[in-house]
Amino acid sequence: QVQLVESGGGLVQVGGSLRLSCAVPRSIFSLSVISWHRQAPGKQRELVATETSGGGTNYADSVKGRFTSSRDNAETTVYLQMNSLKPEDTAVYYCNTVFGGRWDYWGQGTQVTVSS
Repeated sequence: QVQLVESGGGLVQVGGSLRLSCAVPRSIFSLSVISWHRQAPGKQRELVATETSGGGTNYADSVKGRFTSSRDNAETTVYLQMNSLKPEDTAVYYCNTVFGGRWDYWGQGTQVTVSS
């Protein structure tokens, strides 16, 4: 089965940085559209970032200017660089791929906690 493996979460102070990783199977990487989501306790899952048809990335207003999504094609891994972290960024973060515009797969989630 298709599995996305996430890592990089942890505990960080306000204003700090973390980089999340999401390993994507090589067989689907080049035909997949990448997005990142997060879910805080008691809240609905929120779209954080998603790739666009133009080759860029759209970000939620709450993270724009602080978060950056990118790909490493050689390692078939996607990254979410998170800077200037705030307590409201505390959540479980999930990566997602949509393969061939038809199937979608999720990572297992990784916890990000921003202390204040």
